[in-house]
Amino acid sequence: MTQQRVAIVTGASRGIGRAIATKLAATGAAVVVGYSGNEASAAEVVGEITAAGGQAVAYGADVADEKAVAAMFDRAEQAYGGVDVVVNSAGVMILSTIAELDLDDLDRMHRVNIRGSFVVAREAARRLRPGGSFVTLSTSQVGIQSPTYAPYAASKGAVEAMTLVLARELRGRDVTVNAVAPGPTATDLFLDGKDQATIDHLAKLPPLERLGRPADIAEVVAFLAGPSGHWVNGQVIRANGGII
Repeated sequence: MTQQRVAIVTGASRGIGRAIATKLAATGAAVVVGYSGNEASAAEVVGEITAAGGQAVAYGADVADEKAVAAMFDRAEQAYGGVDVVVNSAGVMILSTIAELDLDDLDRMHRVNIRGSFVVAREAARRLRPGGSFVTLSTSQVGIQSPTYAPYAASKGAVEAMTLVLARELRGRDVTVNAVAPGPTATDLFLDGKDQATIDHLAKLPPLERLGRPADIAEVVAFLAGPSGHWVNGQVIRANGGII
């Protein structure tokens, strides 16, 4: 009998994280739906998964708080027996030119995007079972380099560097470590505050001439997290429709 895979997905109450959680559940994984502040939305995700016949529990944790993250991993192990997949989708994006940057905003992004990634990565490195996978979320803005994205892209550049090093550090563990870097993706967070002309312009950037969908990113993550993607290791996958 094949052992059920167990996944922890942070930032899973909405957007790309939600799509990843539901996709992994659809592949048969039991999922811990990690969230920061939106308990009601996390409960909706759990309800969606269980209504489709899957297994899921919600767990609230600040990814930058090492005790809270350790407790979330404890919850996964208590509920399902171990951890096979960890996807760190939690993140904060605040846009600003460098000249006008509020350093408090920079500190907030560093805390969630960099410290949070290290906290989750450290726990994943300690607990993932053989055959497991750790996937981080970056951004294609690391390569696109659009104005106002420097603070956010810098934080995600740090995530990419950490991801590639961790893949090498886990030699001999049979655990893969990869990053997925979405391009413009039609989430509520991304669309908020953008007028239709801006959205139309961004949709034309990829050769495929549309915005990404959360499900597009979830498919890539599910491949990397599953047995079919286990030969892919130490890579950054730019899932952006061909922008760069």
